[in-house]
Amino acid sequence: MQPQPAYLLHKRPYRETSALVELITLDHGRVRAIAQGVQRAGSKSRSRLQPFAPLHVTWTGSNDLKRLRLMESRGASALLAGEGLLCGLYANELLSRVLPVEFPVPEVFAFYTSLLESLPAPERRAPGLRRLELAVLDALDADPVFRDLEDRELDPQGRYVYRAGYRRFALASEGQAGIDGRTLRLLSQGSWTQPGLAGVAKALTRAALSPLLGDKPLRSRELMKQLAARRRPS
Repeated sequence: MQPQPAYLLHKRPYRETSALVELITLDHGRVRAIAQGVQRAGSKSRSRLQPFAPLHVTWTGSNDLKRLRLMESRGASALLAGEGLLCGLYANELLSRVLPVEFPVPEVFAFYTSLLESLPAPERRAPGLRRLELAVLDALDADPVFRDLEDRELDPQGRYVYRAGYRRFALASEGQAGIDGRTLRLLSQGSWTQPGLAGVAKALTRAALSPLLGDKPLRSRELMKQLAARRRPS
C-alpha cells in the first residue's frame, strides 16, 4: 500500500516492547494496529509515534487489528500546552470514541489537521473544535437538521430544545431555557464560528454528539473542568 498520512490518537503498552495504537488516517479513517518494538529503549519509532505529530504509515493485515510496517515523520509535531493541549486531547478522545474502525472520513482528517494548526492560538481553538465536531457529525449522519419535530421550518420568534434522537428541535416548554429560533436559523446558514454564537454552538454540538459518546464521560472534558476551576479567582 501507499504510505498514508496519519496522526496518533491513542497508544497503550502491549506485551514487553510493543504498543496498541489508534490512528486517524487520510483514506482509511480510524485504524487500530500493533506497533512492534516501539516501546524498546532507543527505538526511532518511539520518538516519532507521539500525539499531534504528522506521520506516514503503512500496515498489513486483513482483520480489524493491523500490524504497522512503515512509520515515518512528515513534519514537526504541534507544540501544545495548557488549554491548547487539553483541546487536542479532547479531539483525539472524541475521534477514538465515535469513529467506526476503517470508515473513510477524509473531511474529518482535513479538519483535524487544521485544528492542530489552530490550537496554539487561543482565539482559534473554539472555532477549530466546532468545525471538527461538525465534520464528525456530518460523516456519521448525526448533524442537526434545523427543522421542528413535524419537519417544519423553525419560527424565528420561538424557543427550541434539541432532540438528538430525532436530530430536530422541539418547542421549549415553560421553564425551559431553549434556543431562540433566530439564532438557530443563523447556525443553519453556517454561522457556527461567529463569536456571538460560540456558547450556543458548543452546547448544540455537545448535545448532538451525546448519543454517539454514550454514558462514559470524556476524560479530557473532566481535565478541562479542573483547569477552569483552578483559574477561577478564590
